Amino acid sequence: MSNNFFAYLDRMKYIKRWQLMRSVREENIMEHSQQVAMFSHALAVINNKVFGGKADADKAMLYAVYHECSEVMTGDLPTPIKYFNNSIQGAYKQLEDRALDKLLDNLPQELRDEFGGALKPDTKSYEYTLMKAADRLSAYVKCLEELRCGNEEFRNAKKSIEKDLHSRDIPEVEYFFTHFVPAFELTLDELEGF
Repeated sequence: MSNNFFAYLDRMKYIKRWQLMRSVREENIMEHSQQVAMFSHALAVINNKVFGGKADADKAMLYAVYHECSEVMTGDLPTPIKYFNNSIQGAYKQLEDRALDKLLDNLPQELRDEFGGALKPDTKSYEYTLMKAADRLSAYVKCLEELRCGNEEFRNAKKSIEKDLHSRDIPEVEYFFTHFVPAFELTLDELEGF
């Protein structure tokens, strides 16, 4: 029996995002997952407190924590390649599924079901929808960061991601955009009100 699960996940810090783009600051999938977890939790709380919904904030956050873990085996395939056509997208999904199965095989048998639900979430749930939106919000915030630093490489990505987010017609995302996104364009002095 192999118990390498958490050692594999620890390697998330070595998997770089945005490989085809010149970045002012590199980002790895471990830090990205933490941001997506915060945003997922926020969107679920907004769902419940602002829109009277019943989203499970813990589940949304859990899905986010593990949403990139297959990449410790597959690497981060750039989005333009991953979604180039249905054939590539389907093949990559199969590869991700096999990587997740291999990861789960690295857990003691008595833990596999519990972690299986986190690694292979209910893709029809609203919590999953919120997590996927949070994933895009994280990418959008990365674009804002890079543009704030003068890196025009991210201008088209920002436009594309913003259009995608607004097209999803998710009220929690619109609330997040209105109330929280503008602050990501501020300097520390501006955040502190100096």
